[in-house]
Amino acid sequence: MKSLLITGGAGFIGSNFIFYMLAKHRDIRIVNLDALTYAGNLSTLSPISNDPRYSFVKGNICDRTLLDALFNKFQFDTVVNFAAESHVDRSIVEPDIFLSTNIIGTQALLHIAKRHWNIEPDNKYCRVYRSGVKFLQVSTDEVYGTLGSSGMFVEEMPLLPNSPYSASKASADLIVRAYHETYGLPINITRCSNNYGAFQFPEKLIPLMIHNCMLDKKLPVYGDGMQIRDWLYVEDHCSAIDTVICKGIDGHIYNIGGNNEKPNIEVVKTIISALGKDNSLIEHVKDRPGHDRRYAIDNTKITTQLGWTPEWTFESGMAKTIDWYQNNQAWTDKVTSGEYLDYYEKMYLQN
Repeated sequence: MKSLLITGGAGFIGSNFIFYMLAKHRDIRIVNLDALTYAGNLSTLSPISNDPRYSFVKGNICDRTLLDALFNKFQFDTVVNFAAESHVDRSIVEPDIFLSTNIIGTQALLHIAKRHWNIEPDNKYCRVYRSGVKFLQVSTDEVYGTLGSSGMFVEEMPLLPNSPYSASKASADLIVRAYHETYGLPINITRCSNNYGAFQFPEKLIPLMIHNCMLDKKLPVYGDGMQIRDWLYVEDHCSAIDTVICKGIDGHIYNIGGNNEKPNIEVVKTIISALGKDNSLIEHVKDRPGHDRRYAIDNTKITTQLGWTPEWTFESGMAKTIDWYQNNQAWTDKVTSGEYLDYYEKMYLQN
């Protein structure tokens, strides 16, 4: 039975990935380690709480004692690191938290993984690693910086992050790479475009616009709204990560994109139209400092080398996403209750 440690599994992408893996693979055991910060919602995973293949542990990836105990108990074959502070606006206001979790936390995971996966023979200068073991770092296209009106991000590009969030993720990527180059630790890094789908905390553009639109509230759009993103339906992201776990070449980086470049304002108007509302709800607000203008992912490497392709069009993915939020208003109300709702409305958080 394959044993996986999923960090940040109570968050948006992590929870979707756990559902995906348990549905696709029978001979699997998943341990979900999550600190349950504001964006982590354990009730999301209640449908699998009694699945014997799944276990939840509350904890922080910076806690090396806890990590050591978990590795001793479960003998993990694979680590998939979703755990991260992930919102650009919050990183501008509170960068310290991002540096701690995204950089120090990743290094703590690597340190413990190396200790447990490293089999020391008699010769102290020779290291041998278990075959099949893998550390997969889930990163973002934002580490590349911003693009002009043409071109796409490819894996060989230099990292030029423009926000504390993307800088912390770029730093984590480099640490993961260093553990491979220095110690031989088997790793992969995936860099995805903007995800959307069910269970996304409504600080991000799509769930925030759906939530506000259903309530006839203003839809805050940064600047002219012409910031372009490549949109990736979360289920496609999950299948891509599964593909990299199974087929990824040791030490390689893979870009994961949905081939769906859209300006933010077009995304907002799509939601308005789908919900039968009026464009008068749009409210253009002051642009975010250092707001990257355009992202575009070239996913040629993962499609040609590993045979993965996205299955969801933007139209089909958006239709399913809007339908989910319409039918799960109670979930949104729960996660946005109290101080968080006031904070995010005030800050116009929406990347």
